[in-house]
Amino acid sequence: MKKRSEIEEKFKWDLSGYFKNDDEFKKEFDDLKSQIHFLDEYKGKLNNEKTILECLRKSEAFDQRLEVLYVYATLKTREDAANSFYQERATQVGSLLSQISTQTSFVSVEIKKNPNSLLEKLQKESEFKNYFKSILRNKKHILSEKEEKILSMSGDMAGGFSDNFDLFDDADLKFPSVKDSNGKMHKLNHSSYMALMQSEDRTLRKNTLKKFNGQYGKFNNFLASNYISNIKADVFYAKASKYKNCLDKSIYLEEASRKVYDTLIDSINNNLSVFYEYFDVKRESQGLSEFALYDQYVKEKSIKKKYTFDEAIEIIKKATAPLGSFYTRLIDKAVKERWIDIYPNENKDSGAFSWGAYGKNPVLLTNFIGDSNSVFTLAHELGHSMHSYFSNSNLNPDQAPYTIFVAEVASTVNEMLLLKYFLENSKNNDEKIYYYDYFLSEFKSTVFRQTMFSEFEQFAHETFEKGNPISAQILNEKYYQLNKKYFGKNVKFIPEIKYEWSRIPHFYNSFYVYKYAIGMISAVYLVEKIIPQTPERYISFLKSGSTKPPIELLFDAGVDLNKKETFNHAFDCVEKMLQNWKNLLKK
Repeated sequence: MKKRSEIEEKFKWDLSGYFKNDDEFKKEFDDLKSQIHFLDEYKGKLNNEKTILECLRKSEAFDQRLEVLYVYATLKTREDAANSFYQERATQVGSLLSQISTQTSFVSVEIKKNPNSLLEKLQKESEFKNYFKSILRNKKHILSEKEEKILSMSGDMAGGFSDNFDLFDDADLKFPSVKDSNGKMHKLNHSSYMALMQSEDRTLRKNTLKKFNGQYGKFNNFLASNYISNIKADVFYAKASKYKNCLDKSIYLEEASRKVYDTLIDSINNNLSVFYEYFDVKRESQGLSEFALYDQYVKEKSIKKKYTFDEAIEIIKKATAPLGSFYTRLIDKAVKERWIDIYPNENKDSGAFSWGAYGKNPVLLTNFIGDSNSVFTLAHELGHSMHSYFSNSNLNPDQAPYTIFVAEVASTVNEMLLLKYFLENSKNNDEKIYYYDYFLSEFKSTVFRQTMFSEFEQFAHETFEKGNPISAQILNEKYYQLNKKYFGKNVKFIPEIKYEWSRIPHFYNSFYVYKYAIGMISAVYLVEKIIPQTPERYISFLKSGSTKPPIELLFDAGVDLNKKETFNHAFDCVEKMLQNWKNLLKK
């Protein structure tokens, strides 16, 4: 794998819109650090409309500068985790964030003491609608100034568990090579893992799954201790802020719905037989007497075609054409202005993501290797970037950030549109078989698997919340049993799968993963029911940020998550795809 310095500049993201060089970054950091007490003049004075708005406007301007600083420092660590210079800068910025949060914790405490009539007026008339809405909704969860200050002071410490995992996973963890059926050795790392799991060589797949998860198993006690500490922090903050539990806190803060969460869990559990059938069909198609966990990623009628990055972009533009010309021109803009960090390099973040600061173009990181998965990943992350661009361009900083609850909708819509394009333009049955299988595999990974993850993290949090013992062994056993339930009795397991939970970074952002499932269920509905007739409803959704609670925003777009029928529609699509796939396999 190439070093960062060996990658051509045109294939790297351009972060000069954030800071042109390190000196500029340092100057901004030093300037902000020197202003750490910038709101002290407002202490004891936040009792009238004029002063409150003046304080919030000053705070917003400062926070925007701080966000740019934080995003830039973090992005630099993601492109090369072994670069100690930026690791140190990111740590410094994180510490500054914590210090400023501590120094400004009095603001919300003082503002909440004002009469509801004033707060309601400010919510209605000012540019800080969400801020005052949050104050009014969360009055009972806002503590005293002293207590809020203590909570703020602990923020830097609480975030350390996620940082620990990221550094361990990206920089320190190394994997052994794995042997195929002919005795040939293959290099195993984060970037090669999925390619090896899709190999036609079953021995290689088995060894890959065992070695990959087994390597995390060697650090089982450390990873369990780190994750349990993260759970303890979650529980501390939930209880300190007077929430019933961590899950309720997450749902409440996002104005989501426990009913929707429970409906998701129930819908999946009631439709596990669909996935059992899917695994049986894959077993038959591969000519196996038994189906194992390491067989699930094998692609039917594997397409050997490789795509250049430019080809991938053109295909994505054609696929997203139903969303309008402005949308596709925006993709061109992303390429031209180098929003994208394209290819893998040593110590680069192993996944893919889109991120950015308000007032700056979003940027996205991928590890493009030219296969169809790379094209789908690129489409996915571009969906995130487009959502951010539309939202930030049309709304002020208070309302532009969309909630995590809807964060995966735009990305998955792009994937579903791309899938639809590939199916409609398939040149033969083999290609159709491949893409039907792709959809079923993605639905399994995004809805089925992420819901399994949700059950796991709910168990982990509730175990600690109830005062019951929690340990590496307990987490391993629970995860193993969940796999048994979700994959069914006809699937062969390997012992090392019990360690898989410990390699999932999203567990450090608690109760995030179920939103992937919600995103795909919503995306399937949008692509099948809404976009063909009224694409403008979807574009309006992209522009809406957090102007309404997320479930209301989706309702406006045409997706009613309060109806079981919406979930059932997704499973109807799965069954249709499964039957089409089965029929083609028989030919």
